[in-house]
Amino acid sequence: MSFETEVAQHRSSLLRYARLQLRNDAWAEDCVSETLLAALSKPQAFGQRSQLKTWLVGILKHKIIDTLRARQREVALPESDADGSEELDALMFQADGHYATPPADWGDPEQALGSRQFFEVLEACTEKLPPAMARVFLMREWLEMDSEDICKELALTPTNLYVQLHRARLRLRECLELNWFAGSPR
Repeated sequence: MSFETEVAQHRSSLLRYARLQLRNDAWAEDCVSETLLAALSKPQAFGQRSQLKTWLVGILKHKIIDTLRARQREVALPESDADGSEELDALMFQADGHYATPPADWGDPEQALGSRQFFEVLEACTEKLPPAMARVFLMREWLEMDSEDICKELALTPTNLYVQLHRARLRLRECLELNWFAGSPR
């Protein structure tokens, strides 16, 4: 199988990843196209030091970050709590800061990480996050950007960034508990 064919086979998974990160189909298509062009223009850069998909995702991460930087004026993150996160906090925590109900026992999370079905549920949970919150979470946790860079890119205060990340993690925990860890995965 030719290198071009192998690269082309990863297009759909790269596109799914980019859509999840950017929440904009046109931007995602552009990033994936640029990734494939970059990979095909310099196949010698691959060098088979990793899996082809890993290498392509690495290129794609940089393309996504470039897109976010280029379109930062189009990204507006509200400072207000219009997404209802304060209500979620009130339901999950007591006045003294302790959990209202302790988190469910997740058993062996490492075993779940080996499951393709788990990642499908995680992706679905991530897609349910409010767009602004999802963007911040994905930039930090999946694109592995520094908090300082995210604050600079999105004109957020560090405090607001940490609040957004905290709320995103709470929502993801709740979604995973309902859809994965609370019995059979759906």
